[in-house]
Amino acid sequence: MSEQTNKVTEKDLTKVFWRMQLLNVTNNFQSMQAIGFLSSFAPVLNRLYADKPKELRVKAMKRHLEFFNSHVNADALILGITAAIEETTDEDQKETVTGIKTGLMGPLAGLGDSILKFTWLPICGSIGAALALNGSILGPILMFLLYNSLNVASKYYGIHLGYKKGMDLIEGTGGNILQRLANMANVVGLMVIGALIASVVKVNIVSEIAAGENVIAFQEMFDKVMPGLFSLLITFIVYKILKKTNGKHAPLLIVGIMIISIILTMLGILG
Repeated sequence: MSEQTNKVTEKDLTKVFWRMQLLNVTNNFQSMQAIGFLSSFAPVLNRLYADKPKELRVKAMKRHLEFFNSHVNADALILGITAAIEETTDEDQKETVTGIKTGLMGPLAGLGDSILKFTWLPICGSIGAALALNGSILGPILMFLLYNSLNVASKYYGIHLGYKKGMDLIEGTGGNILQRLANMANVVGLMVIGALIASVVKVNIVSEIAAGENVIAFQEMFDKVMPGLFSLLITFIVYKILKKTNGKHAPLLIVGIMIISIILTMLGILG
């Protein structure tokens, strides 16, 4: 380990934050987020290699062009940790930087997905959808503001926290905190998804069977057994189709559901 004369500053980390807003623009199948990562990380390399030969800076840039892919919000934490490691390693130890950066991709991607994609986004979406269904223009606006409050904050503070704490955040007590956050996010996410299915996916069967003077209403009968049963079944079927096809036919699936719903309504089965 070595002491660098050019320390990364708060201003450098803030530049990384602004640059990473476009991190996914250059996403490609060859190196995924590598180009965007390097573009975001450039202020750090400029600081650390300001007084060093150009060849070393070029070598460092090539090092960060290797395959990289994680959740974009988790990228902020990885950028900060990588900056700390770059600053404290000698040139003959730089393979450590690549190894640690690569090792963090998967675990932190799962954390980002758990907290942002599967928990916070459904919560914001459910609040916005509830307002929108009631005819309020505030629905999409509030969803946008709520989601991006955490989206932007996690990127900004993730970079600074990653740099200040370095690997202690992953290997020390911070690792337990991250794992607990991921577990809590998974639980909350499942609760939110369940509530969304019951409140947003509406399946109302209006067809009835007359048996003498008795009339059996399908919807009423199934509601007594399990309220929201058909909403759950439809959601499960759509999920299995999307998972099996990797989401390739999502637009076609939406159109298909609309057509089937219209036909069943015309036949008097749905209402």
